[in-house]
Amino acid sequence: MFLQKTLRKRVSVQGNGLHSGKPCSLTFVPAPANSGVHFVRSDMPGRPSVKVEAASVSATGYATTLSGPAFSISTVEHCLSALSALRVDNLFVELDGPEIPICDGSAKDFLQAIQSVGLIEQEQPRKYCYITQPLYFSEGDKQAYVVPYHGLRLTVTIDFPHPKIGREKLDLDVNEVSFAREIAPARTFGFLKDIEELQKRGLALGGSLDNAIGLDDLEILNPEGLRFPDEFVRHKALDALGDLVTLSMPMMGHLVLYKAGHDIMNKLVRKIISTPECYKLVELGADVTDEARFRSGL
Repeated sequence: MFLQKTLRKRVSVQGNGLHSGKPCSLTFVPAPANSGVHFVRSDMPGRPSVKVEAASVSATGYATTLSGPAFSISTVEHCLSALSALRVDNLFVELDGPEIPICDGSAKDFLQAIQSVGLIEQEQPRKYCYITQPLYFSEGDKQAYVVPYHGLRLTVTIDFPHPKIGREKLDLDVNEVSFAREIAPARTFGFLKDIEELQKRGLALGGSLDNAIGLDDLEILNPEGLRFPDEFVRHKALDALGDLVTLSMPMMGHLVLYKAGHDIMNKLVRKIISTPECYKLVELGADVTDEARFRSGL
């Protein structure tokens, strides 16, 4: 059967915080089976932690913020997207301060850190959230839904009234290879007017063209340009995968998003959790018979 996974050993990622601009680090630490994923403040007395789950999401403006009794941590989605693609079930993510390194604004550094130490299987089977019925959520012109699918597929459409973005669409079966090649290097992006407003409020002080795609009213400000012609929608797909980790179990289904950001993703995840008739908890067998039975719809 498909077993739960964690890291073989500890590995760290260094960088600067997006909001403070100050140095910070993150360390991925192996966790026992059935633990789930937790952020841990190793610099605080008692080493308080917050579990990555929908109930811990406290804010979704510009980024996803998780909050526990002792601390909050923002911009978790870049780090978590790598865990989603690699099917990492159990992990402690130790922080030495209030921020996660922004790195280059993508998931590339987090993915490479995990790949550098590798993963190990644990003794407990992995349970999947296998979508059995379509589930839909919308607010205004923003839409999100999931439908049954034998795997994890992501279709994301964005539409920005900016001459360098416009309407972009990505449709992808998500696995370790496709994530590393098509999604992980895609950087976050921001509009100059929004960044200036955030910095007036003492936020995004570490934001720069080294860790984001910057845009004014007409142009892309980064001298090197884009990594992909459609890098904007690829980063939105990255964000969605990170937010999907708050489901607290890997999903098997086709996730379709239209103009949907962190807020819509959080509301969709909460709706899935509160609608148990739309999914089954399944364990996949490693033998041909079990796999064939799963692919035929259990």
